[in-house]
Amino acid sequence: MAKLYFRYGAMNCGKSTALQQVAYNYEERGMRVVIIKPKIDTKGGDKVISRLGIERKVDLIVEKDEDLYKMMKLYLTENGGVDCILIDEVQFFTRNQVDDLFGIAVKENIPVICYGLRTDFLMNGFEGSERLLLLAHSIEELKTICSCGRKALLNGRKIDGEFVFEGNQVAIEQENHVEYESLCPTCYIQKKEIYLNSKSRHNKHGL
Repeated sequence: MAKLYFRYGAMNCGKSTALQQVAYNYEERGMRVVIIKPKIDTKGGDKVISRLGIERKVDLIVEKDEDLYKMMKLYLTENGGVDCILIDEVQFFTRNQVDDLFGIAVKENIPVICYGLRTDFLMNGFEGSERLLLLAHSIEELKTICSCGRKALLNGRKIDGEFVFEGNQVAIEQENHVEYESLCPTCYIQKKEIYLNSKSRHNKHGL
């Protein structure tokens, strides 16, 4: 029986790079892979883009609430068998879509390797990631460091270069001046306190 894998980490930990490396390893051995990403992730369009500058076109782009199991069954019927399915930005998938991935691994005997974030910039879980933490046969953390040198666990959102701690859960990087930075818990709390204190001062003075 094949397995469902969840490989997560903070921003800049090399998830997209790792995905492309796995794809290369399979193909180097004459095996076929399918790369999937959610439509909501508009960064890179129809490509997976690594911060190292490498990129690769994806095979399938998934709409919100689309039935992934039916999609893959149709793909396999039209294109033949595959040896591995690779998912980028899996945190944006729904609970039901992660259930579909579990079904593909177990019933179709195809390994499904998912890459994504565990939590958002407010330390809340993403729907897809929360479900994967419950269902995945294998869970692995991809590590990176904070600018202070400590291990980064969290994701800070910046708008116009300033950290913010309010807003919608989903804001794609490089759109509307949004960027992200991986932070250790200490730096995350410090930057959040600075933000809240600054906001409190502005409100106090009616600014």
